[in-house]
Amino acid sequence: MKKSIQSEEVKQFIEAILYLEDEKECFSFFEDICSVNEIVSLSQRFEVAKMLREEKTYAEIAKKTGASTATISRVNRSLNYGNGSYDVLFSRMKNPPES
Repeated sequence: MKKSIQSEEVKQFIEAILYLEDEKECFSFFEDICSVNEIVSLSQRFEVAKMLREEKTYAEIAKKTGASTATISRVNRSLNYGNGSYDVLFSRMKNPPES
């Protein structure tokens, strides 16, 4: 059974993150709340997702990112059956909203 992240506490946490104003504040905040390994792991998954969308092979992705095939498969499953969040981010990164 999939455990939902939707709770009042998580909602408040996400709202708080949205108050961060720039990259410097984001780096500082995430360094305070996550270990280096946690941040590196999340960024690795993001890179894996980008490479999968570029239709790179598992071997190419593993070589460039150091991700295991299990991690690549997990990200691939998220891309194909998840909530579409990676694609929302990729789209916005290509076409950032006007300030």
